[in-house]
Amino acid sequence: MATYTLPELPYDYSALAPVISPEIIELHHDKHHAAYVKGANDTLEQLAEARDKDQWGNINGLEKNLAFHLSGHILHSIYWHNMTGDGGGEPLEKDGVGELADAIAESFGSYAKFKTQLTKAAATTQGSGWGVLAFEPVTGRLIVEQIYDHQGNVGQGSVPILVFDAWEHAFYLQYKNQKVDFIEAMWLVVNWQDVAKRYTSAKERANTLLLAP
Repeated sequence: MATYTLPELPYDYSALAPVISPEIIELHHDKHHAAYVKGANDTLEQLAEARDKDQWGNINGLEKNLAFHLSGHILHSIYWHNMTGDGGGEPLEKDGVGELADAIAESFGSYAKFKTQLTKAAATTQGSGWGVLAFEPVTGRLIVEQIYDHQGNVGQGSVPILVFDAWEHAFYLQYKNQKVDFIEAMWLVVNWQDVAKRYTSAKERANTLLLAP
């Protein structure tokens, strides 16, 4: 079976400066994200050993560890591609992301209202967590959600398409304890082309699942 691997950054460490410093990008990707990858692989090995020995005394801890590390790996893999040094601004039809822009307006009333909701959701996560724009497949609308720690909202089946990392390791070296300043700055590097592709992909997959017997 394949194991998880740390994806390469789609840009160099300095590409998102001054919004995010090169030092933070290097530490965040090479140390923190790498630790989630290792943690997920280590936990898979421990689960395999538990199956082989039929020893399940630590099953609760192992399942929580897998959720924590795997969610951290997946969310970070989205996070890196959600950003670009040439990003920011409002998603517009002329930028080739008109479908996404229409969906945001339909789901939230306007881009401004959406931006405020996601900013508040990300900035007010209690402790460690994420602010997320996600596609909800039952109604086909976009929703904003908070993900605490790295536990995914798998029950509602939503698909993250834009993620704001609100863990302290994402900003503390540069923004200190001013998490809201970091979240506000994040809007300057959003890669709307990437978000639009994820939206289209999520819609297509939802249609396929709904049509399946």
